[in-house]
Amino acid sequence: MHELKDIFKHISPIDSKYIKLAQQHLDQLTKPKRSLGRLEDIACQVVAITENLKPSVDKKVIFVFAADHGIATEGVSAYPPDVTAQMVRNFLRGGAGINVLARHIGAEVRVIDIGVDYDFESLQGLHPGKIRKGTRNMLNGPAMTHEEAFAAIQVGLEVAKLAKKENVNVVGAGEMGIGNTTASSAILSVVIDCEEELVTGFGAGLTSEQRQHKVDIIKRAIEVNRDRLTDPLSVLAALGGFEIAGLCGFILGCAKERLPVAVDGFISSVAALVAVELHPTVKDYLFFSHLSNEQGHTSLLNHLNVVPLLNLAMGLGEGTGAALAMHLVEGAIKLYNEMATFDEAQVSKRLET
Repeated sequence: MHELKDIFKHISPIDSKYIKLAQQHLDQLTKPKRSLGRLEDIACQVVAITENLKPSVDKKVIFVFAADHGIATEGVSAYPPDVTAQMVRNFLRGGAGINVLARHIGAEVRVIDIGVDYDFESLQGLHPGKIRKGTRNMLNGPAMTHEEAFAAIQVGLEVAKLAKKENVNVVGAGEMGIGNTTASSAILSVVIDCEEELVTGFGAGLTSEQRQHKVDIIKRAIEVNRDRLTDPLSVLAALGGFEIAGLCGFILGCAKERLPVAVDGFISSVAALVAVELHPTVKDYLFFSHLSNEQGHTSLLNHLNVVPLLNLAMGLGEGTGAALAMHLVEGAIKLYNEMATFDEAQVSKRLET
């Protein structure tokens, strides 16, 4: 993990003085104290992340990291592997769920091809970053070499740096990759030391029998790679995917750049988990958007001791939950910035007893 030490040096905890100042401002607005509940917590966190007492969230971008998985050939998904490339084209045409929600909240969608098993021509909205055309089958050894995993992390770091350079105010972290719930469940099982059965769900519509097959595949993959699972980066390389590693790097980079991150569902949360395992301070910069219907997400969130903003029984991925969370973040900041104070509105304050 020595390659990441320079990044770690630039990730610092959020300063509690900004939370205190933001809460003092919120308490002067025309409402009972704390009556906006978690929206106030969101506003305070954004102020502290950005170190700006008048933050903006006008420029919103959802980054979707896409890659294929060698393990997809083992029948762990209800969909064939070529759906990854097909969905990337759907994203770029504006026809996917994430595109609809992004338009609804006024956000841009950008797709990072970090490991799709397809050669795309130059397309608007597509960020080239391919490490390899999909990972290897982790039943036969590590899905990625250590160098490949680090290269994917570097792509994510560069995307975060670009977002900061373009004055993006808040980002969403999404993904696409047939087979990636299998990789995510395998990583989660090892990192939180939980039985594979308890963190493996139905993915994109598996039957009960197919899910059990998926559990068995994950158990075998962990056993094959057992000697390599010595630290978070090695677990990521052995069992993960390029989009998961890319998201991990993106999240680390956003913490370095002091950008608020709306983390999507199960797969994006696993990437965030690895980032937090690498540098615990990263958690200060994250908003976990929703509780996925994917089994294992509750265990992950409990492990991180975080409560998601929404619980809508969603399991689509792509960044759809992140889009909804970004809308909440924007609402929280608009309340913080635009509500009148008691003095400005000439409204009497609460009677002191």
